[in-house]
Amino acid sequence: MSYKQRTLDFIEIEWGTYIERFNRLPVDEGMKRVKAQGYERFRDMLAHVLAWWEEAMPIILAIAEERDLERRKYDFDVFNAEAIEKYKSWDEAEFLTHFEKMRQKTEADLRSMNEAAWENRRVRSWVYGVFIHHAREHLVALSRFLALDTLENEWSMYIEKFEKVEDQDAYLKKQGVENFREMLGHVIAWWQEGERIVTGIWKDPNYKWQDVDTDAFNAELIAKYKKLSDAETQKQFESKRQDMIKLVNDLPEDAFANSDIEGWLAADVVGHFDEHAING
Repeated sequence: MSYKQRTLDFIEIEWGTYIERFNRLPVDEGMKRVKAQGYERFRDMLAHVLAWWEEAMPIILAIAEERDLERRKYDFDVFNAEAIEKYKSWDEAEFLTHFEKMRQKTEADLRSMNEAAWENRRVRSWVYGVFIHHAREHLVALSRFLALDTLENEWSMYIEKFEKVEDQDAYLKKQGVENFREMLGHVIAWWQEGERIVTGIWKDPNYKWQDVDTDAFNAELIAKYKKLSDAETQKQFESKRQDMIKLVNDLPEDAFANSDIEGWLAADVVGHFDEHAING
């Protein structure tokens, strides 16, 4: 899949169903998730998202059309506060209509952008930050689309990205492991645990699981993967990634409305990726 198509899919599928998916949540649960992200209202978070779309698109189009544009330095706290204040007095229906209108306009503008621009590093950087990474950062109700995108386009590049890291020791130290085998083993084992629990819930609504002792669990992983070669560990990682893709594909749509299934996949696939992300 091209980078252009991936971006358009995010805007059409992920952002296009974002409000609808949030509205399916019980009110108390929805507010809990919004407040966990630092917002008082879901509308405030939408205003934040919208403000970055409105900020990014003129810049992206200027780069694509090779027009000069003064680079702006951002005070993110100020920018985000201004975004919330800007739409604070808007009628709810008026605001939601505007949000959807801007989503559609953004999709149309990106679709019509010249193909060469999609290879531009700055265009990709803005697109990734505002439309792709932002969806993971402000995940409030997991979609099948986002889970699959993270598995297929983010975790698939994890090993390759690590191999390009200049100071690998610093990265590993930050992650609390001694070598990359342990890092991959950590991911593999949590995928196995998540797969086991999600499958159990899917097959039996009354399924119960016991939380593991995280420290002991991770210590066992370190001991296990010290004994394996890099090649074998990477082979297991790729095999389990494919298993997770199949699991997400096979789940019925209503499984994503189950808070336990949705919560496990959100943490295990999406949250875990950003927790251990490799920049670059």
